[in-house]
Amino acid sequence: MTIEKILMPLVSHWGFIRNGAVLAVSALGFFTGLRGESPKRLVDSDIGTALDKARLSMLFQGKTAEECKQWQKKFKTKLNELLGDSTPPETWKATVEEVVQLDDHVRHHLLLEADGVPSVPVYLLIPKNLTKGEKTPGILCVHGHGEFGYDPIVGRSDLPGVKEAIQKSHYDYGLQFVRKGYVVAAPCMVPFGRRVNRKKYGGQDPCAVTLVRMQALGQLPITANLRDLRWCLDLLQSRPEVKADKLGCAGLSYGGRMTMMVTAMDQRIKVASVSGALNLLQERLSRRYSCGAQVIPNLLQYGDYSEIGSLIAPRPCVWETGSMDGLIVPKWDDVFRKRLQNAYQALRMEKNLVFDRFEGAHRWNGKVAYPLFGKVLK
Repeated sequence: MTIEKILMPLVSHWGFIRNGAVLAVSALGFFTGLRGESPKRLVDSDIGTALDKARLSMLFQGKTAEECKQWQKKFKTKLNELLGDSTPPETWKATVEEVVQLDDHVRHHLLLEADGVPSVPVYLLIPKNLTKGEKTPGILCVHGHGEFGYDPIVGRSDLPGVKEAIQKSHYDYGLQFVRKGYVVAAPCMVPFGRRVNRKKYGGQDPCAVTLVRMQALGQLPITANLRDLRWCLDLLQSRPEVKADKLGCAGLSYGGRMTMMVTAMDQRIKVASVSGALNLLQERLSRRYSCGAQVIPNLLQYGDYSEIGSLIAPRPCVWETGSMDGLIVPKWDDVFRKRLQNAYQALRMEKNLVFDRFEGAHRWNGKVAYPLFGKVLK
């Protein structure tokens, strides 16, 4: 009996999904490396063996700028095939739900709407000190995991529990950016915050359940979120207060992962800060649960998050890592760094690859990122 025949009945069992095994199945492409072998171990052992044998067939091996550019083109094409279409709608509107006047900025509560796609809640923050006709750079601020979604990013300490989340993770970087003079767009992604009713999941992880549900429809959470983030870039560029050619992106944890994704796939972003996400899918699935919102089926046949991050080169990017971040494994951290360095070195732009290792846990830092954004965008 093949491993596939053993695994497929388990995929429908929520306990199996909670352990993250179905996510490994998706990422590996149904154990391509183990077909034909007789299963003699527990399924977790088989997953571990398959992960160790992941093909990673498109790692960058070149040395020159031209080789790197050609590799980026090929890998990006493959990544687009794996993700599916992430193009934002051409025709859309931004419905204003509420406008809140605060001391130093205005917070617009918007709903991006278009035919054929789910609506996207977005906070738009605009500094009050802009003079008439003045334009300033725009920043896309991306939230991470958690029940609050985008609320902590913009400093919604008026909401229950949000103040504690902000204090724990320095989570209000959207608020900090607008106070530094930027226009900020902070969307709510799937399946977080107001975009999910957690009570309907019976204690199960919405990320894993949403992955399975969307895959059955030929969709992926990560692709839907990538589309929505690119849509928010359209929003920023449509605003009269924003310099359309001066856009940055920043995020923590899953927000860091999606900052990496949207920056890799959209050249409009000129500078980025990826915080708390210097880890690989190969490691995450072999040692612990990894959320379904960041799984790309079959990715490990070709590469990993490090290859996606390498698509950002040669643009400036800060990679933040807390010294006590339990989600970052040093051995794999080094693998990720070296792969990034290979791309930037080939392009002769090592200066644009910045690693900010700070004292602290899984949180946003910004001490290196804020000055770099100012240098690049202003």
